[in-house]
Amino acid sequence: MSFGETPITIVGNLTADPEVQFTTTGSALAKFTVASTPRTFDKDSGQWKDGTSTFFRCAAWRSLAEHVAESLTKGSRVVLSGRIRQHNWQTPEGENRSMLAVEVDDIGASLRFTTVTVNAKRSAQSTQATGDDPWNTAGKPAEKTADIPF
Repeated sequence: MSFGETPITIVGNLTADPEVQFTTTGSALAKFTVASTPRTFDKDSGQWKDGTSTFFRCAAWRSLAEHVAESLTKGSRVVLSGRIRQHNWQTPEGENRSMLAVEVDDIGASLRFTTVTVNAKRSAQSTQATGDDPWNTAGKPAEKTADIPF
């Protein structure tokens, strides 16, 4: 994470299946929305009450995008961490628009109300043997995210 970025952690449910697209360079992009709804226990009524939901538009890139698309569906409860990004664009009518979105760094299924089975895609040993270091960005073109409206 770069200096000055705004980190965020969200717990919520996917509102629809992730949408997967591929850039012209072949990088996967998964777009999805997570709804986070606070719940409080009302002692007077003895029941749980839902608060106002907040909806977060999210984007995951490359192998994370593919894993999201293969693993998560509408209603999946997730815990994610990422960075808030502002996207600015102009409509065909010339109106300036902007929105906040979350660029996802990591995401996983919440185990609070369910169980999951984890299938490892690759081991650390095979990563070292192939030189496929996910942190090595040398030689990889930077993705341009500002022009991708959600």
